[in-house]
Amino acid sequence: MTWTEPATWYANLASFYAAAAAFITDPAGNVLLVKPTYRDHWTFPGGYVDEGEYPHDACAREIREELGISVAVGDLLVVDWAPPAGLRPRAIVSFTFDCGSIAGFHGLDLPGDELEDVAFFSPREAEQRLPDNVATRVRAAMRARDLRAPLYLVGGSAVPLPFAAGAENEAGTRSQS
Repeated sequence: MTWTEPATWYANLASFYAAAAAFITDPAGNVLLVKPTYRDHWTFPGGYVDEGEYPHDACAREIREELGISVAVGDLLVVDWAPPAGLRPRAIVSFTFDCGSIAGFHGLDLPGDELEDVAFFSPREAEQRLPDNVATRVRAAMRARDLRAPLYLVGGSAVPLPFAAGAENEAGTRSQS
């Protein structure tokens, strides 16, 4: 095997975009979504990760910019790998973080040039307002929050991962070795 200069090696690796979103609910379990002025659908609050920024820091920054509040960015709930699609030439890795619960809209300050609305929706209503490939993140985030473990999606679909000997599977039974 021949040695490759690090600059050449890294220049030839695949590149992708990264995004970070907040999963915020109200005390009743309704999901907070925002309606951007530049999209036809609702989204989770969040956005792209800037160069040199960690995904959890991007999530906190986006919440400050979009909602005008500071939240504690908690556990990673969902990682969703979305392959290139349409005019987007690169894959996107979307990180969804648990940003807790808020009781209402007191203190929210929406940037009118970016967001036209914010609302809480039941999980089912939230799924209906999100694009199909993102809607699955609602249930995945809820499940991950309950499990206290992140879930991995590919293009919005769950990926069954192999179980280690003796580990519990999704049905809660132990695998045989």
